[in-house]
Amino acid sequence: QVRLVESGGGLVQAGDSLRLSCAASGRTFSYYAMGWFRQVPGKEREFVSAISAGGGSTLYAESVKGRFTISRDNAKNTVSLQMSSLKPEDTAVYYCAARQGTVVPDNRYAHWGQGTQVTVSS
Repeated sequence: QVRLVESGGGLVQAGDSLRLSCAASGRTFSYYAMGWFRQVPGKEREFVSAISAGGGSTLYAESVKGRFTISRDNAKNTVSLQMSSLKPEDTAVYYCAARQGTVVPDNRYAHWGQGTQVTVSS
């Protein structure tokens, strides 16, 4: 069982940067692939980025490639999402997720955090 808690969301202006963090509980965190997703009211949850257990492989949605960077610190049981050049369309509730096994660019993650709101004004 893994417990995930996101933080770092807030209100920013277009073009600004923001760093989201996800703190995970569990002694086996280093064996989980981690992902970031986002969702707005009325729309389905969207894949944003993911990273393999060892950090050697990363995946990004085309909409954020080149602007967002995912990273993890297994010694601190955290995964982060550095967001740059933010756009109004990035506004959403961001969730971190964990799964055992291979990193995948979809919703096949068994554990989810509560989410953190990111709002980008124009």
